[in-house]
Amino acid sequence: MNTAIIGLGNIGSRVATNLARGGESIIVAGRDMAKTRAFADKLGGKAHALPVEDAVRGADVVILAIYFDAIREFLAAHRGALLGKVVVDPSNPIAPDGKGGFRKTIAQDQSSGQIIAGLLPPGAELVKAFGTLGAESLGSADNRAPERATLFYATDFPEAGRAVAKLITASGFAPVSVGGIAQSIRIEVGGDLHEFGKLGRLVSAAEAAALV
Repeated sequence: MNTAIIGLGNIGSRVATNLARGGESIIVAGRDMAKTRAFADKLGGKAHALPVEDAVRGADVVILAIYFDAIREFLAAHRGALLGKVVVDPSNPIAPDGKGGFRKTIAQDQSSGQIIAGLLPPGAELVKAFGTLGAESLGSADNRAPERATLFYATDFPEAGRAVAKLITASGFAPVSVGGIAQSIRIEVGGDLHEFGKLGRLVSAAEAAALV
């Protein structure tokens, strides 16, 4: 299974690092190829830097570690190349509120997961994952002992969910499903299962199972 990570910002760089550390061979892609190659070199041969178009074509799983609005543009631009792919959405639809906090950029009862699911071409399968913890926790809580911290995920596609659960495990976290994509609002910022929501902390798989 080939996994491509599109975007190497706060989330993408940490997900890529954790996967490489967990033994996964990955593709990384970004707008600046020089920076992308330099980042791949730091991962000790586990990452291959490619232009975005080539990364999408060569991957089975595409992790879109870019902003929510950018994902919508990306899906329109690469619609044909995403046929048959597992698409992973870690996004949170938020923006600074001008008061030192954040505001939701879509309706309170909407989730970015459901919106993005509706924009994918037929044959592409969405998994909402890798966005239930902040960047700091993604970078510091992998392989936590004695019990791994949980990364929740949501999908309507069982096989795609199992594939992404394996990636979550490889990245040093415990995968816990919350159900179908309709439940993705629970694992986005402000949701009851997000680190920056009602949950407010890291939880083990056993704790997570009781909450789901």
